[in-house]
This record gives sequence, C-alpha cells and structure tokens, in this order.
Amino acid sequence: MKKLLVLLLVLAAGIGTKAIAQDENYQAKQQLHSFKLKDKLKPESGEVNFRGLSKPDLQPKLNSLLNVAADDFIRTLNDKPTDKKYVENVKLGLSRFNSFYTGLSTDDKIRICAYFAELMDDVGQESPEALLNRWIQGLEPADQQ
Repeated sequence: MKKLLVLLLVLAAGIGTKAIAQDENYQAKQQLHSFKLKDKLKPESGEVNFRGLSKPDLQPKLNSLLNVAADDFIRTLNDKPTDKKYVENVKLGLSRFNSFYTGLSTDDKIRICAYFAELMDDVGQESPEALLNRWIQGLEPADQQ
C-alpha cells in the first residue's frame, strides 16, 4: 500500500510539473503573439525614448522581420526549447537585418536589439548581451551579408 501511495504521489508531482511547464509555454506564446501585434520601431517616449527609425520608410519591412523572429521563437517554444535554440533564433533574426545594416543608425540597431532582448524575456531567457552588442558594433562579419 505504501508503494502505491508513493507511486501516486510521484505521478501527481510529474503531472503537476508538466502542467506548470505547459502554462509557462502558454503565457510565453501569448506574450509573443502580443509582441507581433505591436507597431514596432515607431517613435516612443518614456524609458526607451526612441525617436523613430533614421529611415522611416524601412519601418514596415523591419517590423515584419521582427515578427518573423517572434514566429521563430514560437516554433522553438513548440519544439523542446533550449537556451541554445533561442540564441540561434537571435542570430538568425539579426542576420535578416544585414541587408539593411549599413543604412541603420546606431540608435536603430540598439532598438532592434532591444526587441530581441524583449523576445528572450518573453520566453524566460536571459538576453545574449554580448551577441547583441557585437551586432550593434558590426563585429559579426561572418554573419554579415
């Protein structure tokens, strides 16, 4: 009888852990979908105080690239997420901006990286600050196209 009780407690704990993980994934997915609905790279005030893109005509395309990055995060969230996979999502996402890189101001690049930090935060991961800083400074030549 004791063994049966222990077995039931272990099963209940496992089910509870899985339910918590699913709940966290649900919350992360909701945040990522909310991220996609935001009108990004527009002038902002407050803590960020972003004055808008140096080339406002790029906003729709760059906004779309950020949404594609959010989709990458959603796919990773659905497929056994790991820290490494999320960092790969950031690398891939940043590489999509490379054709626009030389036309972006430093403030533009910083704001784009802030959105990637937000995506990492949405999935409960620490932002890869070194990677983001290297991209801002143009020190990722292997990834530059």
